[in-house]
Amino acid sequence: MPANSPTPNGAISPLNKGLGAFNHPLGPADLAQLNWNLLREDLSLPSAVLYQEKLQHNLDWMRQFIKAYDMKLAPHGKTTMAPRLFQSQLDAGAWGITLATAHQSAVAHAHRVPRVLMANQLVGKQNMATIAHLLRDPGFEFYCLVDAAAQIDQLGAYFSEQALRLNVLIELGVAGGRAGIRDDAQLQSVLNALAQWRETIKLSGVEIYEGVLHDEAAIRAFLARAVQVARKLQAGNCFQRDPFLLTGAGSAWYDVVAEVFSAADFGGAVEIILRPGCYLTHDVGAYREAQARIRASNPIARQMRSGLIPALHVWAYVQSIPEPTRAIIAMGKRDAAFDSGLPVPALHFRPGHAEPLPAPPHWTIAKMMDQHAFLDIRPADDLQIGDMIAFDICHPCLTFDKWRTLPILNRDYQVVDIIETFF
Repeated sequence: MPANSPTPNGAISPLNKGLGAFNHPLGPADLAQLNWNLLREDLSLPSAVLYQEKLQHNLDWMRQFIKAYDMKLAPHGKTTMAPRLFQSQLDAGAWGITLATAHQSAVAHAHRVPRVLMANQLVGKQNMATIAHLLRDPGFEFYCLVDAAAQIDQLGAYFSEQALRLNVLIELGVAGGRAGIRDDAQLQSVLNALAQWRETIKLSGVEIYEGVLHDEAAIRAFLARAVQVARKLQAGNCFQRDPFLLTGAGSAWYDVVAEVFSAADFGGAVEIILRPGCYLTHDVGAYREAQARIRASNPIARQMRSGLIPALHVWAYVQSIPEPTRAIIAMGKRDAAFDSGLPVPALHFRPGHAEPLPAPPHWTIAKMMDQHAFLDIRPADDLQIGDMIAFDICHPCLTFDKWRTLPILNRDYQVVDIIETFF
């Protein structure tokens, strides 16, 4: 949509990265009236976009996988920080949404997410105050992690003054990893502190994050330790939630977590919660590699007809072709993730033509700057200034956080919805 063009109600509105000018928010009737289409250049590029059918495919795939293991899903919302996508995950059967901070938890609550698992420690007066405010809503359920007696004492003192009760999970960790209890002495110290604050701090389960490890044998040993600790706490009547929670799984090893935790056979005494976040949009980097391993080794995934598919692109223009083997793309580090692999050309479209074509496999991003990408090409390639290229992403988390709004496209590249992010 051209800059400073009229919106559906006739007002002139400011530019928005990726969308041009629009009067916010837009409802379905507004979108239908605007009739935006990516291929008609109705969007201001660069623009990150999502694909409706591919999102639905990934939602359905993960729902089927989780159901096969009789587990629950609390996808990590930090990936998208998009409440509209949270709701689609909840509508697809998610138990709740996992988040990382008090601020993110408040965003979820403001958008009517009923249950949050904050897979992190709650530390600091203002963060505690934020959560205390949320807990005064009787319809909101919240969990956070503990791994030290000092932290538990801080939580106990604060929430007892507020006359509130806080649900917590014990976090287990590994040497050289992130937070989490390393040994039996630390575990006992935490249990002693929890016993002192039993009326204020409610021990509800055990949590791990296996993604700090990269060796499957080490991951399985870590998961076995979590099962062992959970059995010990269950036998000692330490849990104050029935069933207690046992939770783990990032986006790379959720299949192994499902296998080990399901084999523990706690029966109805436990709710097992998996927390992958990147499955919704997937990628062509580390998560594609992980999905290939899962489909090759996991019996449930092998039975499913297809795997997860990338549902996120960043579209950008060819801005300059200063050399026969080099094109400059109007997309940079401010637009797409670059931490675990540079964007990969996927589609090539020339405005006025019928449809995008697959990008030649030899096109490669060699370097990115803030607002530019250096695309290696060949002299005989049919590429022109003003051509549009769609890029696959290697890490959705650090692509979403660069965009306040992302359009959702149907198979005809028509804009059918717009989501907001709240980082």
